[in-house]
Amino acid sequence: MDVRGKKLVVVGGAGLIGSHTVDRLIQQDVGEVVIYDNFARGSQGNLEQALRDPRVRIYDVGGDITQPDILGSAFEGASGVFHFAALWLLQCHEYPQSAFKVNIEGTFNVLQACVAQQVSRLVYSSSASVYGDAVSEPMGEDHPFLNKNFYGATKIAGEAMATAFHHRYGLDFVGLRYMNVYGPRQDYHGAYIAVIMKMLDAIDRGEGPTVMGDGSEAFDFVAVEDCALANVKAMSASASGEFYNVGTGKRTSLKEVAEKLLALTGSNQPVNYAPRSQATLVRNRIGDPAKAAREIGFTAEIDLDEGLRRLIDWRASHKEAVAERRSKSRG
Repeated sequence: MDVRGKKLVVVGGAGLIGSHTVDRLIQQDVGEVVIYDNFARGSQGNLEQALRDPRVRIYDVGGDITQPDILGSAFEGASGVFHFAALWLLQCHEYPQSAFKVNIEGTFNVLQACVAQQVSRLVYSSSASVYGDAVSEPMGEDHPFLNKNFYGATKIAGEAMATAFHHRYGLDFVGLRYMNVYGPRQDYHGAYIAVIMKMLDAIDRGEGPTVMGDGSEAFDFVAVEDCALANVKAMSASASGEFYNVGTGKRTSLKEVAEKLLALTGSNQPVNYAPRSQATLVRNRIGDPAKAAREIGFTAEIDLDEGLRRLIDWRASHKEAVAERRSKSRG
C-alpha cells in the first residue's frame, strides 16, 4: 500500500515498538498518524519528538482495545492500521483472564473495526513466542508452534483470527513475528528486555551482570529500530495474509550479551551465574530472515554492538525515566 497522504492508526503507538514505528512513519509523506493507546505500558514521553509533527496526534476519546465502539471511531477514514497493543509475556503468565480479554478479544475488536471501517491494510504484531523452543535452526515461518506459555497462545490465536478475517472478509494484512527485541525506550516488563536492563543495573552498581543458567542459551536479538523499519516495510508491501520473522538471523548467547555489555560500559567485573528461571520456557530461538527480505523487503540494519550502544546511550540520558520504570516493575 502506498502510504503517501494516508491516515494511519497506530494501536499501542506509545509503546516500545509502536513509538519507534511512529518515528519511522513521519519520515514518510503520510497524511496523518493517530496514536490509539491507553498508556498502561507506553508513555507520552516515548512520543515527545513525534508529537512535534503536526501530522501526529493522540486519539483523545480513548485508547483501549477492549472498547470496540471507541476503537471503531478511531479507525474512521484510516487506510492503514498497526496493531501493537498487548499484555506482555510475564503479565499473561500471571493474569491469563486479563490476557484473554486484551490480547484475544482486543485483537478481535481490532480486526472487526478494520472490516467495519474498510481499512485497506493491517499490520499485526505477533511474536516469535508462537514457535516455542527451536527444533531446527534458523527457524523458518513454517517451524511448528511449540509454545508453552499463555502469551504465545494469545499470539497464535491472533494469527488464526487474522487469517480467518482475511479469507472471510478479504482483510488485507500481514503479521510480524518479532524475535528478541531490545533498544531505547525499553522497560522491565519483557522477559528478555528485563535481562538486558537488569544486567545494566548491576553494572551501574559496580557489580558483574548475572546470567541465568550457564549462559549458553542463545537468541536472535533485534534492535527496536529495525522492528519499526519492518513495520513500515510491511505496510507498504504487496504481500497479504502472510507472516514474517523480524530478526537478524544471528545467534547470540546470554553469556555473549553480558560480555558485550561489560565491554561497552568499560566494566572489568566478571559475569555471574545463577539458577535458570523457568518462566520463559525457551532456551534457543534464532529466526530465519529470508522470507521477510524476499517478500516485504526487510533486512535488519543494526548489529548487536551498535544496538546495545544506542540503548546504553539512551539509558544514560533518561536516568529518571529508567528509574521510574524500574520502580513500577517492582510495584
